[in-house]
Amino acid sequence: MKIQSIITGVGSYIPRVIKKNSDFLTNKFLNEDGSLMEYENEVVIEKFQAITGIEERRYAELDLTSSDLAYFAAKKAIEDANIDPEQLDYIILAHNFGDVKSSSIQSDILPSLASRVKHNLKIKNPNCVAYDILFGCPGWIQGVIQAEAYIKSGIAKKCLVIGTETLSRVLDPFDRDSMIYSDGAGACVVEAIESDVSLGILSHIAQTDTIDECNYLFFGKSFNKNENNDTRYIKMYGRKIYEYALNNVPTAMKSALDKSGVDILDVKKVFIHQANEKMDEAIIKRFYRLYKTKLPEGIMPMSIHKLGNSSVATVPTLFDLVKRGKIENQEINKGDVVIFASVGAGMNINAIVYRY
Repeated sequence: MKIQSIITGVGSYIPRVIKKNSDFLTNKFLNEDGSLMEYENEVVIEKFQAITGIEERRYAELDLTSSDLAYFAAKKAIEDANIDPEQLDYIILAHNFGDVKSSSIQSDILPSLASRVKHNLKIKNPNCVAYDILFGCPGWIQGVIQAEAYIKSGIAKKCLVIGTETLSRVLDPFDRDSMIYSDGAGACVVEAIESDVSLGILSHIAQTDTIDECNYLFFGKSFNKNENNDTRYIKMYGRKIYEYALNNVPTAMKSALDKSGVDILDVKKVFIHQANEKMDEAIIKRFYRLYKTKLPEGIMPMSIHKLGNSSVATVPTLFDLVKRGKIENQEINKGDVVIFASVGAGMNINAIVYRY
C-alpha cells in the first residue's frame, strides 16, 4: 500500500454579473503610445472574439472581493468532499492581486486571503495552516502540487487549494486586451489515501523562465496619457506570450505525461488554462503532434467563450463544470486520466497528470 493524493471535492463560484462584448462598444480604445486605434470598436471587438473565442465574461458583484469568491468556492469543495473543515491541514490560496474593492485601486493582502477564507469557514484548528501563493495563472495547479508534496512527505492528510481572482478591478478601459479578463474562483480538497492502485496525482512538472520572459505580463500605466500616472493596470505582450506558450507548454505537458508512464492514447481530457481559444487550440495540437498522434475530438473542454480568462480560477472552475455535467458533450468517468496544464506570469508553466 502506498500514499496517493486524491481530489475528493471540487467547487467553484461564477459571478453573476455578465459583461458582453457589446458592452465595450462605447470604450475609447487606444494604442500603447496613447493614439486612437485606427479601427472602429465593432471591428476591434469582432477581431478580438475571432482570436480569443470570448463572447462574454463574468465580473464580481460590487460588494464582493477575491477572498469572498474564494470562500464560496471553498465551501462547495468541502461539502463535495464531505469532510469536516477542522480536519484540514493546509489552506493554499492562489491569486495575483489580493482583495481589490470595487471602489478602490489599492490591493489588500493583509492578512492573507487564505487566512480570511479560514476565518469565514470558522475553522478553529490552529494547526490548519493558511497561506497565499503568487504564481501567475498557474497558481491553482501549483497549489495542488504543493498539497501533493505535503501529503507524500507525511506532513498533511487533507489540503484545501483555491484559485481566486477579480481581474475586473485592475483593468485599463483604454486597452483592448482588458476584454480578455474576468473574475471567479475554483477550489478543491486534496486528500491522502492508501492504495495499491495508481490513483490521483500520477506526476507533475513546473517551470519558470525569467531571462527574457519576466515582463511578458506586468503592472503598467494606462494607455490614456491623461490618466493618473500613479495608477497601474494589468498589461501584457500578447504575441510574446502566445509564442512562449506554444513553444514551451506542449513540451512541459509531454514531460509530465512521460513521467507518469501513461500512454497518450489513454488521456481522456486536457484541462488547460482558459487564456485564449486560438492559443489553447495551437498548444493542444502541438502536444499531440509531439506523439505523432491524431488529436481526439472533444479532448479539450472550454469555458472561455462565456467566462473569459479568470486567471488562477479557470482550470478548477472548468474541472468543476465538467465534473458536474455543466458543459455540453463533456464528461469524466472513474479511471479516466486527465491532464491539468497552465501558463502565466513569471513566466511560469506547470502540468499535472491525474487519474480520476
